Amino acid sequence: MEVKTSLLDDMIGVGDMVLLEPLNEDSFINNLKKRFDHNEVYTYIGSVVISINPYRSLPIYTPEKVEEYRNRNFYELSPHIFALSDEAYRSLRDQDKDQCILITGESGAGKTEASKLVMSYVAAVCGKGAEVNQVKEQLLQSNPVLEGKNLSEYGKYMDIEFDFKGDPLGGVISNYLLEKSRVVKQPRGERNFHIFYQILSGASEEFLCKCCPCEICELTGIDQSVLERAFSFRTVEAKQEKVSTTLNVAQAYYARDALAKNLYSRLFSWLVTRINESIKAQTKVRKKVMGVLDIYGFEIFEDNSFEQFIINYCNEKLQQIFIELTLKEEQEEYIREGIEWTHIEYFNNAIICDLIENNQTGILAMLDEECLRPGTVTDDTFLEKLNQVCATHQHFESRMSKCSRFLNDTSLPHSCFRIQHYAGKVMYQVEGFVDKNNDLLYRDLSQAMWKANHSLIKALFPEGNPAKINLKRPPTAGSQFKASVATLMKNLQTKNPNYIRCIKPNDKKAAHVFNEALVCHQIRYLGLLENVRVRRAGYAFRQPYEPCLERYKMLCKQTWPHWRGPARAGVEVLFNELGIPEEEFSFGRSKIFIRNPRTLFKLEDLRKQRLEDLATLIGKIYRGWKCRTRFLLMKKCQIIIASWYRRYSQQQKYQKIKSSAITVQSYIRGWKVSFLSLQLSLFEEMQKYFLEMKNKMPSLSPIDKNWPARPYLFLDSTHKELKRIFHLWRCKKYRDQFTDQQKLIYEEKLEASELFKDKKALYPASVGQPFQGAYLEISENPKYKKLKDAVDEKIIIAEVVNKINRANGKAASRIFLLTKNNVLLADQKSGTIKSEVPLGDVTKVSMSSQNDGFFAVHLKEGSEAASKGDFLLSSDHLIEMATKLYRTTLSQTKQKLNIEISDEYVSCLLKSAFASMQLAKKSSV
Repeated sequence: MEVKTSLLDDMIGVGDMVLLEPLNEDSFINNLKKRFDHNEVYTYIGSVVISINPYRSLPIYTPEKVEEYRNRNFYELSPHIFALSDEAYRSLRDQDKDQCILITGESGAGKTEASKLVMSYVAAVCGKGAEVNQVKEQLLQSNPVLEGKNLSEYGKYMDIEFDFKGDPLGGVISNYLLEKSRVVKQPRGERNFHIFYQILSGASEEFLCKCCPCEICELTGIDQSVLERAFSFRTVEAKQEKVSTTLNVAQAYYARDALAKNLYSRLFSWLVTRINESIKAQTKVRKKVMGVLDIYGFEIFEDNSFEQFIINYCNEKLQQIFIELTLKEEQEEYIREGIEWTHIEYFNNAIICDLIENNQTGILAMLDEECLRPGTVTDDTFLEKLNQVCATHQHFESRMSKCSRFLNDTSLPHSCFRIQHYAGKVMYQVEGFVDKNNDLLYRDLSQAMWKANHSLIKALFPEGNPAKINLKRPPTAGSQFKASVATLMKNLQTKNPNYIRCIKPNDKKAAHVFNEALVCHQIRYLGLLENVRVRRAGYAFRQPYEPCLERYKMLCKQTWPHWRGPARAGVEVLFNELGIPEEEFSFGRSKIFIRNPRTLFKLEDLRKQRLEDLATLIGKIYRGWKCRTRFLLMKKCQIIIASWYRRYSQQQKYQKIKSSAITVQSYIRGWKVSFLSLQLSLFEEMQKYFLEMKNKMPSLSPIDKNWPARPYLFLDSTHKELKRIFHLWRCKKYRDQFTDQQKLIYEEKLEASELFKDKKALYPASVGQPFQGAYLEISENPKYKKLKDAVDEKIIIAEVVNKINRANGKAASRIFLLTKNNVLLADQKSGTIKSEVPLGDVTKVSMSSQNDGFFAVHLKEGSEAASKGDFLLSSDHLIEMATKLYRTTLSQTKQKLNIEISDEYVSCLLKSAFASMQLAKKSSV
């Protein structure tokens, strides 16, 4: 029977914040810190996952963990991102509901890593097959391509498309607000995009020489004079007249920066388009969709400009949709289950979104108006307009606004304005707002790039084609981003939401550091406490009837050990029997709702006590059964032994009497023969015996078992002694011929005989095989040069073995190396060392007594090598490998290595692994 756990079992702190008592900001933070200190980085708020970035690798994302959370109830195991991924995937596959996973949080909180974990889990649990695997590989490999730059500088939304079976068909990637200004200018403490440093650090001298100002004509295929003129002059067309003006220094710098930003932005958009073409679904059938949103977090820098403004606007929209969909989902569940809904007050940030995006009085609208109106337009005129239109808005502040409480405070400069976001107040410097919103590229530069001989460069600037001149002003950056955010919000509202709220524990990206003030700030602006209060507005905990009855049925005699009726009826009987007040719970259509967490904890305490009582009862019954069984077995064995002994005793008595009678008879017959005749005959026969023995001696080979037969019975003892003495003499003669190397080989053979003779069925076949040790020519074969350089000790054994994976029985070829101090396993193809174990950490070698080459190398508990478990290996030279390992360990550690040959549990393990391996081979065939 499968044993299931729950997030309530062995819980560190509280796994679901809905059950936190008492509920306040301090207890919330303390619970997160307690779990974080014990490597529990995931915590629930109902179905919302809080993820704290550990800034280090944790062993909780293994294939075994994937299988552990696969097809499990959401609350069945401890909190994990795999639980949310599994819930979303099964809802999409089984209930035909499109899903979206919204991953939010600050930069550095681990959003990108969370999105990769979600995608890798879905890829692991969905269907298999060559075509499906190819699609999964394409989707997963799209991440590394886009991660060549820092993902925190743009937002990514991927719609993964599935067929009716839940197998992936393809996907579509959308990117939002590529922060292209970093190409030409970086904020203090920041740097350029990672990809530039990676290219330059890995580039050849020849390539670096090409990256000179002349950073450009050769690479793009543009005539140098054309590019120089485009950087120096600007052509303005008005009423079919062309006027060419010389650019001043500032305008030339602007033109250079605009070209660099546009070139980078268009190349990135081209890359995303190419990826979409490669991963798009090829079929036209109806698709199920799972969206994964990984987008920049809320940003508050020392200097905040246009980029931070629209980033924070996007986060306001995400917070708005989170509030709306969370309340909607909660209310729909209560209505669906027939539970009375209690409204809860919460902060609605729609007023902030309206301040930014209102088509008439919004900040983006006024910025576009300034960019498009005739006359002198500067960042200061834009700020003046904000002061006029937004002066009375309660979330807007500037030195001139009526809402500002800092009229005499120089911390709010004249060239800045402040917005009170849901995440806190942010001061924006208006310098650069107008230029960055315009995002203009002079037509002369577009036309120059269109003249490039490089086909890709030419395709990126289609507006430079003189035959297709368009005098219409392109849309501003702010309006483009506003439209894309609106499209994203519309997309998300059509799907069932799943939330991952990422939190960074410190600003240093250091492991084991939990900054309570920083975490508190994120909890406030993410609205996590309000989220808990929404969940607890009516009932704090809800669970389907079946798992609830399964967990607590031992608390009631009527439901234990089996309840034959409907699960809901069983839960009703259980709660009535326990005397829980009716106001503390309510029955829904498919779930039991518990109002107060204290009621749930009371149930857990009763269950814990009951489990202890049941364990005591089971132990008592088992011990009685075990003693009774042992007594009956001993009684049966005693009777059998006694009967066999009586039989044996009578047989021995009879044989003794018979032997005595024969002896007496022989002595009487001998007495009749003359004593003298006997003496003469005896002397003659002895003389004849020795003379014939001289001519009948066997060869000097120690393995020659021939020996002449004795002529008379009375010579038996003498005959045997002569045979023994002769054999010892010829063995000595044979040994005197041995070299030191041969002596060592035969010592190993003798050791092998003592260890395995009559114990291991494989041993007789190894007697005639010489022990070679180095079956691989490590030093001579250039293929193993890397391995030879890594091992600086003398190699005692170099052999290819099969390493068996006990999880699935698959075998992988490994090079087994034994040196004076270590046991090493290396990859056969690359020669890379996979494992290195000191001989002192090897505690035992176990194997079956059968005719197989499987053996297990057991490692010392607590050692570094034992973290991945013992080694299960297979070799054609098992006897030699075990013997040399035994002798080397004895030589180095002065302790005998335990060689265990048993069929009780080792054979079962090996046979199971062998059967799994055979099955894997048949499947591959």
